[in-house]
Amino acid sequence: MTGLFFNTGIRGIFAGLGMLALRLSAGGLMLWLHGWSKWQEYDDKASGFPDPLNIGSELSLSFTVTAEVLCAGLICVGLFTRWASLGAAFTMAIAAFVVHADDPLSTKELALVYCAAYTAILCVGPGMFSLDRLFHRPEI
Repeated sequence: MTGLFFNTGIRGIFAGLGMLALRLSAGGLMLWLHGWSKWQEYDDKASGFPDPLNIGSELSLSFTVTAEVLCAGLICVGLFTRWASLGAAFTMAIAAFVVHADDPLSTKELALVYCAAYTAILCVGPGMFSLDRLFHRPEI
């Protein structure tokens, strides 16, 4: 089972650079533009945050901040990348299909794009320029 989540999955310098670019853009933009402000304004947002899974607004915000800050940061550096991508993709799927279920496609577009990027990272792996590569070196 650990081979599945630590396997870097792709080979070649250009594939590795492509995955690095995808990880840095999807993870970095999520962290900087979405997660950081939620973390900084946690106390102000906690009581009124959407609760799509009926677990409470504060817990929903906690899970969202974890996905948008911790998971996004792990994706950027390529550490526990597949696990982090799973959490981030799940969060974006909930945002798109539950929180914004009745909204027009243009409203859920960004969540869908992030979900697609995290799903791609989950499927392909972090690539050769990742900390995960230190834990699992692919067989040649």
